[in-house]
Order: sequence, then C-alpha cells, then structure tokens
Amino acid sequence: MTEAPDEKGSRPRQAGPISDLRTAPPGAGFDLLRGIRVLDLTSSIAGPYASMLLGDLGAEIIKVERPGRGDDARHWGPPFLDDESLWYLSVNRNKKSLTLDFSSPAGRTVLAELAAMSDIFIVNQPPRVQKKLGIDYDTVRAMRRDIIYVSITGFGLTGARADRTCYDLVAEGYSGVMDVTGEPDGPPQKIGAPAADLLAGQDAAMAAQAALVERARSGNGHLVDISLVESMTRFMSCRIVPFLGSGEPPKRSGGRDSVIAVYQAFETADEPITLGLGNDAIWARFWEAVEDPAFGAAPEFGTNAMRHAQRPAIIEKIAGLLKTRCREEWLELFARARVPAGPVNTIDELCDDDALRERQLFFNLVVDGRRIPQVGTGIHIDGEANVPRQAPPRLGEHGDEILRDLLGYSDRRLNALKNSGIT
Repeated sequence: MTEAPDEKGSRPRQAGPISDLRTAPPGAGFDLLRGIRVLDLTSSIAGPYASMLLGDLGAEIIKVERPGRGDDARHWGPPFLDDESLWYLSVNRNKKSLTLDFSSPAGRTVLAELAAMSDIFIVNQPPRVQKKLGIDYDTVRAMRRDIIYVSITGFGLTGARADRTCYDLVAEGYSGVMDVTGEPDGPPQKIGAPAADLLAGQDAAMAAQAALVERARSGNGHLVDISLVESMTRFMSCRIVPFLGSGEPPKRSGGRDSVIAVYQAFETADEPITLGLGNDAIWARFWEAVEDPAFGAAPEFGTNAMRHAQRPAIIEKIAGLLKTRCREEWLELFARARVPAGPVNTIDELCDDDALRERQLFFNLVVDGRRIPQVGTGIHIDGEANVPRQAPPRLGEHGDEILRDLLGYSDRRLNALKNSGIT
C-alpha cells in the first residue's frame, strides 16, 4: 500500500484496497443476544475482541475508555485510516464508547450505576489492579448480585504469576507454540497474528454466554476467569497430549512433521500449495490424479503409519512431481479428484478470494461518510451472514446518549462530569 498525506496532518492516511470491497451499511444484524448489556472496561485486543463477538451476536456493548486517550489500540500503527488505527477498527464494531475516569468517587458512582444495569462486566487488568481500581469481582458483585463477571488476564486470577502483566507475544512464548513454529535450524517464531489474544477473546465470549444460560436457570451470577497463557496452551493440545503419552517432545520442522504422513506445503512451477493426504482413500485418489496409481498402491504404503515411516522418500517424489505444473493447474486437478489442497495465500490474495467475498466475509462498513474495512464474524445463522449495527466508535462518541438515556442524567449533571474531567 502507498501513503497519501493525511487531511488532518497528524498521521499518514493509508491508501488501501477498500474501494474494491462490498459496501455494507449498518443493519439489524444478529439478535440472538438482544436485551443483554455488556459493560466492557478492556483495551488492546483480547477483551475488545470478546465484546465485539458478543455485540455481533446482538448484545449491547458499552465500551468504557479513559478520558483523552481511550483504548490503547487506538494508538497502534501505522497503518492508520483517516487518523484511526486499523488495528482498533478490526475489533470494535457494534459498540458505544463512553469516556469515564472511575478512579474518582464521582466516576465510581457512574460505573456502579452502569454495572447495576448490565448483564456482563469484562475487565483485562491483573487482579491487584482490579482491586485497586474497585473493579474486582467482589466489588462488582456488590453492584449487581447476578452479574456475569469476565476477567481476561495473562495468567489467571490465582497462582504465583497472577499479578504479572502479559501480552500476546509473552503468552505465545509460554505456551510452546513459538518453539514449534519455524524452520529446524532457525529461531522460534511468533504466529503471524495475535493468536493468544483472539483465542482468549473467543473463550471469554463463549464462557460468558454459557454463564448466561446457567443464570437463566438458577438466577446466579458467575466469575469467568480467562488466561491468555491457558487459552494459547489449550490450542497446543494436539502437541501436548502426544508428548505426555510418548515422552517425545515436538521440534521445529517448518510445518513438515505432521502425524499425517503427507501434510505440508509444496512448491509448484510457480506458487506454493498445501496438500493433505489424510486417509487411505485420499492417498489413492491423489496417485490416480497424478497418473501414478501403481506407486500409491504399493503394499509398503498401505497405512498412514507405514507411509509415515517412509515419509522422506514419499515427500521427495511428490515434491519433484508438483514442480512440473503451475499452482492453478494442480488445484483444479485436485479439486476434481477430491484431494484436499489449497494455495498459500498472501493477505492481498486472501482478500481477493471470490468465494470468501461471496460469503460476505470482507466488506466496507459505511457510516456517516466513513468507509471502514471489516472482516465479518464468519458465522452464518439460518442461511444469513451477519450485518454490523454500528461502526467502531469514536472516543466518547456515545457518552451523552448513555448517561442521559440509560441513567437519566440531566444536562447539568452531564456538564459537571465533563468539566471535572470525569467523562
């Protein structure tokens, strides 16, 4: 992408491919969580992602931010679009923004009134900070007895590391995923997306919904304790359990050490592809498709375990074969033969994928002249993709609306809060 001068002069505007995206004005969206109110005190990625998922499913999200600065992610960049961080824009649709300094008595009063009218309360501060700010579970539970309190921290609310700060990078390092990512002779590598943040956010949203279902039966609130390290570690289950059972730790292999004998990326005559020969039938179909059925039918390759034992020779043969044609030729052939294969997309190729666009995964959310590129929920319900109800909010955009319409504050009280720097 190329940079163009920013109209406001403070940050460069990124000229990206948003003009090619389908336009999606705000709509009704999914309403499965209609009537559920979420008070979100989080920043960065994990917590905002959790609340965005709940908002995508119909909940009302009130995003509480620091006056003057807001969510940390608002400042992450470049790239920026019209002076807004694109990282922030990626995880904050379907929310209302209220700025509030709840470290003061007046601010705490406002927060308590909002908590009393909310179903879910989400925080992402370590437990010591939660308690210091008066947003720990016991304090919030006094505001509403049946609250669903969701804590997202690096290491959980208990244990020796509970009060340590954490980022996605740190959690990936703890989980072991970095140690098994990369080439055998290279350094450990971080995954190319904030995996721990996104997994923890999904876990938080999932657990909050389960807690709501149970509350409907019992009337009881719940404390949900989510840890970035534990969410990321659970992601590693298919590596951890084989180690625990065999004593053989996995090693970096460039993604070429699957339990499936043939399950990796290969070079072609032009661009790489992925290929997964996951069972005996697919193995046979592959060799039929490449017109060498006799090789595939050899007795020494009769099972996945037997193929795994002779994997180097098999991989060498397939690698040589695939270099004889271009990527698209192979993908078309394998699609007809029902052999699992696909491209190794760059991000620009991914965003140009016609099938994903038809599924309405990428779109421009257009609100009040703002064009905001978005990635959809990726969930279809009753044959329909989701439609956002609101754009990611400007800092404090909905403060007066929330305090006046929800809490019934007068203009005089609103002005007093503003003048004192509380909102």
